[in-house]
Parts: sequence; structure tokens; C-alpha cells
Amino acid sequence: MTEASLGQTIGPAIVLMGAAVVAVPLFRRLGLGSVLGYFAAGVLVGPSVLGLFADALSILHFSELGVVMFLFVIGLELRPQKLWAMRGQIFGLGLVQVALAIAALTLTGMLAFGLSRPVAFVAGAGFVLSSTAVIMSVLQDRGEISTVEGQKSVSILLFEDLMIVPLLAIVAFLSPLSQGQSGWMEILLALGALLVLLAVSRWGLNPLFALLARARTREVMTAGALLVVLGAALLMDLAGLSMAMGAFLAGVMLSSSSYRHQIESDIEPFRGLLMGLFFLAVGMSLDLSVLATEWWLLVSMLIAFTIAKGVVVYAVARLFRSSNHQALHRTSMFLQGGEFAFVLYAAATTGGVIDSRENALFTTVVIFSMALTPLLMIAADRLLRKESSMDGVDTARNLTGTVLMIGFGRFGQIASQLLLSRGVSLSVIDADPDRIREAERFGFKVFFGDGSRLDTLRHSGAGSADALMICIDDPKAALQIVELAQHEFPQAKLLVRSYDRGHAVEMIRAGVDYQIRETVESAYLMGAEGLRVLGYGDLDIEEAAEDIRQRDIARLTEQVQGDIMSGRNRLHIQPIPEPLSRLSVQE
Repeated sequence: MTEASLGQTIGPAIVLMGAAVVAVPLFRRLGLGSVLGYFAAGVLVGPSVLGLFADALSILHFSELGVVMFLFVIGLELRPQKLWAMRGQIFGLGLVQVALAIAALTLTGMLAFGLSRPVAFVAGAGFVLSSTAVIMSVLQDRGEISTVEGQKSVSILLFEDLMIVPLLAIVAFLSPLSQGQSGWMEILLALGALLVLLAVSRWGLNPLFALLARARTREVMTAGALLVVLGAALLMDLAGLSMAMGAFLAGVMLSSSSYRHQIESDIEPFRGLLMGLFFLAVGMSLDLSVLATEWWLLVSMLIAFTIAKGVVVYAVARLFRSSNHQALHRTSMFLQGGEFAFVLYAAATTGGVIDSRENALFTTVVIFSMALTPLLMIAADRLLRKESSMDGVDTARNLTGTVLMIGFGRFGQIASQLLLSRGVSLSVIDADPDRIREAERFGFKVFFGDGSRLDTLRHSGAGSADALMICIDDPKAALQIVELAQHEFPQAKLLVRSYDRGHAVEMIRAGVDYQIRETVESAYLMGAEGLRVLGYGDLDIEEAAEDIRQRDIARLTEQVQGDIMSGRNRLHIQPIPEPLSRLSVQE
């Protein structure tokens, strides 16, 4: 490769990376998210503004590998048994949403914009195929992929990916350039490719990675992982299916492999870079000339399609028993079209179902919807945050438990088990409706209530309780509850979870009956286990643990009388002069 050709290759890469490096941190600082930052950077360097890139579609097709790798990583997190358990949601929830949305969008295109039935169907079907890249990125950023609602969204996306095959077959049937005879062959080819992929994944991948692992070369394992992802994607692409679907299935089949974590770490750098490139390419694909000449039609179509799809998504979510808050949250994610719409529109244009003008118009509508999704989700989050859903949540009223527990997070859940194991009458309140609903899934009855309010404590039975267990992680609120309880409910013993050492000192000074730092016992156990794995005997470990406990109690007592720096001479900051004698393993 000559220096000139090398420069021609590196130059565009530097431009793309420079645009992303500037735009993404800026948009994240503004609270608009990284996806919108990539879109904006793509528009800036694309043909419509600076014109630094003339062939945005080529970059878009290449960067779809980012979506492919992203779906492969998601597949690694879903074992086949879990995917099989989701079959009802995939072919139930997914089918109902897609079918109703296509019908609603087709009618919208015909009635609102005078499109013919085939053209309206193609426009609506493309808009129904939501952006897997955008939605999965949002779910991952929020840590919602493994939640119940997150799994429902994943199920819908999987069904939409599967729908690309029958939709392409329908487009071929509608095409005046064909006789509609290739549709069944395409479906049979797709099913055959799926069976081949499942067979290879089931019986070929683990032996392959076992063989590569014997080479003990990291680069070979990375090459093997890329080979699996790209090979599965290519097979699905040749069969007319979604490349992302192929990679996803390969990931699912590898999810039980002992090499899963190694493969995931090898793929991760490529996935992140290509996902960013994909969003950049979508922004570059935006044709502002269409916006300039037909902006009124484009904006009207964007609004009409967004509303029609949103109504269907919300109605289906409620039909399948999601709460109002959950339905609105899902609706805000699925309002856009996606990357597979480009494939469908291109096939429809090639087949003569739609013309080039309609292709440009529909594609621009989809791109704008993808770009607006982060903004719509930010707006939805702020609105929904102001009005937290109380669906399925009971407010604390006339509770009579022997013990009142305030806060049912990870600390309170464990603490409750000892009391419940001995039949203690326990009343539990928490201020997080989502946590209350999640607890109910496991059979716990938790009531809504802010423990720092006197009226809530009275309704929760603090006046008759023998003890209050304050298990919240807010030091200020915990102190406020202690002060209220000491003044209004002196009969109740106060047991408090302290946030850290300084908070523990405050609780002791306030006169609580018992306090414990939330991490202290687990830290003692971790230190003891550290000595055990190094070969120290049980007697040495017990002596060390008891010595540290006594030192900690003495130091805490001095801090209560003095300040946070009191008793620091009791800390071990260097190895002690005569180390513990290490017993042999034989002993």
C-alpha cells in the first residue's frame, strides 16, 4: 500500500473519530445521550452539511457489524432454556404488537397521505421494525435487559428481526417485476439456514474453541470469536435473514460454554467501535435536501406514524398487563423505525413497489425518528419521574406488626429473614414503588410509605411496635426517623443500619439501641477468608478477627467521645512486628 492510499484510508477514519470524540462527550454533558451525539456528528460530516463523505450508505452497511456484534453479546447472556421460556412473549407479545402496528400504519398512510395500499403497507411495515441498536443500547445503559420489562422489549425486537423474511417475501409478491413465486423459496431457504446455524452452534462451536484454547494464543481466540460472529451473520444474510439474528443465535448457543466470558471480552472492543460508527453512518445518511423540498410532508408523516405506532405499543403493553408507567416507558423506546427499514425500502424500490422519491421520503422519516428517540425518552423519563406509578402498590394503613421495618432494599431483605424464620409479626414499608412491586413477585407484602414522616410512622404501627428496624441507605433520613421515634414512640427499640463510620458515630450519640455499619460484617468475613486461603489455621483466624473487633469497638467508643480521627492508633497500617504463625496445610 502506497503512502497516498494509506493517507486516503487514515484520513476519513481520523475525521470520524474526531467528530465522535467532540460530539459524544458534549451531548452527554448536556444530558442528551451518546446516541444523539453520534447522530449529530454524522449529520455534520455527511453529504448534507460539510460533505466530507459522499457514500454514506457504504459506511452504513459496513457499520451494521456493530449491531451484529451487539446482538451476539446479548445472546451470550441468554441461555437456550431462558430463550425457550421467552417463546410465549416472542410469538405472543411480539406478534400482536407487530401485526396491529402494521395495520395501523398502513391505514394511516392510506387515509392521511393518500398512498396506495401496497405503498402504504411498505411504508408502515418499515416503520414497525424498531431500531435494535437504539433500544438495546438504552436497555444496556440502564441495566434493564435482565428485568421483566426488559425481557419483553427483547422479545419484541427478536420477533421484529424474524419478520424481515416474511416482509421481504411479501414485497417480492407485490412487485410488478416478479410473479410472486420466489416468496416461498425464500422462506424455505431461511428456515434451512436457521437449521444449519443451530446445528453448527450446537455441535461445532465448543469443540472449535476447545481446539483454539490449546494454542494458548490470545489472538487466535479473538480471531475465532470474530469468525463465529461474522460467519453466522453472513449465513443469515445469504438466506435473506437479519445478520443480527444470526449472531444472536450463535451467542445463545455459546451462552453455556466455558469460553463465554473470554469470547465476550474479545468481542467487546470491536462492538463498541462499530456501534458508534453505525450511529455516525445513520446521521450521515440523512438527506437534508428531502427535508428542504418536502419538509411539510416529511414532518406530517413523522408525527402521524409516531402517534399511530405509539398508540398501538401502549395498548398492547396494557393488554399484556404492564403497568401504566411501564407501558409509557416501552412506548417511548419503540416510537422509531429502525435499520431494517432501509433493507425493506431498498428491496421495495428494486422491485418497483415504491419509487425512488418515496424511498428517500420514507428513509428520511425513519432516520429522523431514530434521531428523535433519545430526546423523546429523556422527556418521557422526566415526565414519568414526576408522577411515579402507584399501580399495584398499597399505602401503609393500620399496620400492627410487632416489628416495623423501614426500607426493604438488599439490607432489609436479608435482615427480615431471621425474624420471619421465627414467626415474628413484621410490617414493612418502603418509599420505592418499583421495589415494592418487585418484592411482591417473590411473595413479600411491602407497603408504600416515607418513614421520615410522622403520619406515615403512625399509620405503619410505630406506636404499638416493640422495635423499629431502620434499614434505609439515606443517613439524613435515618437520623430524622430516629429523632421522631425517640420523641413519639419511646416504647420501641431502635435498630439502625448505619451508612458508614461517621454515621455510626451519629447514631450512637443519638442513643439508638443498636447500630451496625452496612458493610462491616461482610468485610470481616472477607478478611478472614483471605487468611484462610493463604494457609492460616482456624485458631489464628479467630484470634485475629476477635482482636480486630475489639480494636474497632474501642476506636468507635473513642470517636463518639472525640472526633473522627480519635483512636487511629488502633488501626493496623503496617504488618505487625510478630506475624501470625502460618500453619501447614497438613495440620
